[in-house]
Amino acid sequence: MRNPVSSLRYDRPAGEWVEALPLGNGRIGVMCFGRPGTERLALNDETLWSGSPETQRVLCEPRGAVGSQAVQAVRDAVAAGDVRRAEELATGFQAGHSQAYLPLGDLLLDYAVSGDATAYRRDLDLDSAVATVSYEIGGLTVHQEAFVSHPAGVFVVRVTASGPIDVRARLISQLQSEVVENGLLIQAPADVAPPHREGVEAVRYSDGPDRGMAAAIALRSSSTGPTDITFVLSTATGYVDPATAPTRTREECLAEADERVQAALARGYDELLAEHVTDYRALYRRSTLDLPATAAAELPTDERLAHSDDPALAALIFNYGRYLMIASSRPGGLPTTLQGIWNDILQPPWSSNYTVNINTEMNYWPAETTNLSECHEPLLTYLGHLAAAGRRTASERYGAAGWVAHHNADAWCWTVPVDGNPKWSNWPMAGTWLVRHLWDHYAFTGDREFLERAWPTLRGAAEFCLDWLTELPDGSLGTSPSTSPENEYVAADGEPASVTVSSTMDLALIADLFDRCVETASVLGLTDVLVDQFAAARKRIPDPSIGSRGQLQEWAADLPEQEPHHRHMSHLIGLHPGDQITPDSTPELAAAATRTMDLRGDQATGWSLAWKINLRARLRDSAAAHRLVRAFLTLADDTETDYVGSGAGVYPNLLCAHPPFQIDGNFGATAGIAEMLLQSHSGDLELFPALPAAWPTGTITGLRARGGITVDLTWSPDGREAVLIADQDQTRTIRYGDARVPLTLVAGTPHRLRL
Repeated sequence: MRNPVSSLRYDRPAGEWVEALPLGNGRIGVMCFGRPGTERLALNDETLWSGSPETQRVLCEPRGAVGSQAVQAVRDAVAAGDVRRAEELATGFQAGHSQAYLPLGDLLLDYAVSGDATAYRRDLDLDSAVATVSYEIGGLTVHQEAFVSHPAGVFVVRVTASGPIDVRARLISQLQSEVVENGLLIQAPADVAPPHREGVEAVRYSDGPDRGMAAAIALRSSSTGPTDITFVLSTATGYVDPATAPTRTREECLAEADERVQAALARGYDELLAEHVTDYRALYRRSTLDLPATAAAELPTDERLAHSDDPALAALIFNYGRYLMIASSRPGGLPTTLQGIWNDILQPPWSSNYTVNINTEMNYWPAETTNLSECHEPLLTYLGHLAAAGRRTASERYGAAGWVAHHNADAWCWTVPVDGNPKWSNWPMAGTWLVRHLWDHYAFTGDREFLERAWPTLRGAAEFCLDWLTELPDGSLGTSPSTSPENEYVAADGEPASVTVSSTMDLALIADLFDRCVETASVLGLTDVLVDQFAAARKRIPDPSIGSRGQLQEWAADLPEQEPHHRHMSHLIGLHPGDQITPDSTPELAAAATRTMDLRGDQATGWSLAWKINLRARLRDSAAAHRLVRAFLTLADDTETDYVGSGAGVYPNLLCAHPPFQIDGNFGATAGIAEMLLQSHSGDLELFPALPAAWPTGTITGLRARGGITVDLTWSPDGREAVLIADQDQTRTIRYGDARVPLTLVAGTPHRLRL
């Protein structure tokens, strides 16, 4: 019998991408459709992107004037109240576009059987990371198992049948490709434009210096008899790192991939499966959530979504988010994209890249809190590369020190403003937000050596902010020009506008970064004149303002919102993922944040619902947080690119619906459920801060608190219990409701609390 909190089940094949089941080992991504007759297994490699460093160099050319004088011209226009002139000048800092994460190809399995399939079942077991399909057809019972092994670096599919079966494999790709013995040779484009960008060639191949990378798929099979066959596949690309031109040939890529395939085949299916499960469970079983199931849990997963009040469904989405992180983000790889590592569109929405004004950050919110610190590593390492590229952008675009990034990035570390509306393009705070992940990794692990390595990246982001701040007429420091990502206000001419002074998000991010830099210097015992300047500047950054409706203002002035129910909650970043606003330390600001959320309403696109879960959890509003969990667990009926959406959160395969598919909401929902059960951002360890009444019984294992503490929680109508294990000796305050109790923790020793 399947576990309702750790398995997905369907009684029909996937008709669309958003019904297929995802597998991955961090590098190779596979979507399993489970189709009798011709099975489709859609393939990705996390390093297969369009473009190259040379493409990047050409596309980065600015559209107009840049440098410190150009910045001052925009500031002068803003100060004069000429927002249209300010927006016009701001577009001069923009350039072309970042590159796209590409589909690699498809493995098609042609079954030599005829007739309709019956007794059909398709499953994804989250506890083993194995996808299975079984059915009866043509007098045969067919069973298919598939997994992607991280240790072996291969994708494995085994087909068994009750009698002799003939299965033939084919490899195809949307990219330029050539079928060869035991594989497929692939050439990536030099440039792929985002679908929303007009007036440019959509997909461009080149034989010149900007030639795209080579790639290959290797495929072999083995059989022990007429009733079974095992296919083993691996991939390789020419990608090296963001600054290095990919020069490896297609044939060299094939040789690398085929070496892995042959080594795996020599070991046999059972050994590969056992090794895969052991490796995967070492991560997955660190933390699982179990909530009681209703009768709806026996339904196929897509039908279960009509019963979002089933607590087990909330537990499933929590566990699924952790599964997806393990599948898409492993040490040594690239960060997860807007779609994790799963994309089948040659010109994908928003290029399936790194959208770093919320989405990439959200992808990694559950990394530390749900005990997957290793899976955080790809982003943490990537930030060093992004900082190197961002130093050139800070100097050339703004005449500023330090490093900067804007709202888009890619495998080549694009850091300049893209060609587009200033409301998303001209936002130079991505680096300021992203480096918080460096601090968070230290805060949860206590890894001082890591913090030492991260310090130059933290310091460089703060150095840019120090240059970017400008003195305002009242003597405070602010930002100009400033935008609040993707949102607009109504300007004096009655039309929407985005450029202004000191968005709340800008100042919250900069203040937080300065605080973190001062704290880092203290931890590391650093003497640095810049740290003193950070501390001094921090004192001149004003707190957020409360507007005429009791809301937390999004901008320095109480400006009318163009879209009152906008999906971005940027001005609440100090509440989550920041820690500047809490119900205890800043009750008035917390009340204003509550009012803001009430005014915005619940209805939103999938990832926005996920952010709102986290925000309500930080406000200890268990009823609202649970309401948003239920909203997220609503089946989307819209696969178009209208990102206003229908207020539904997921597709039939439980992947987040923006729409279209974006994976950030899956990770955000997992993080939000963790925040409902454990919080540590204030310094206290707060147990059950937003536990909803609808979950009267449950167990969660392996949550992590800042300071390096692992927490197991169990609750029922008879009482609540917590077991805490610290990585190092420490005394912490445990908060439960209104009670605050100091507790001395001895490293490695379980401390049991009955509440």
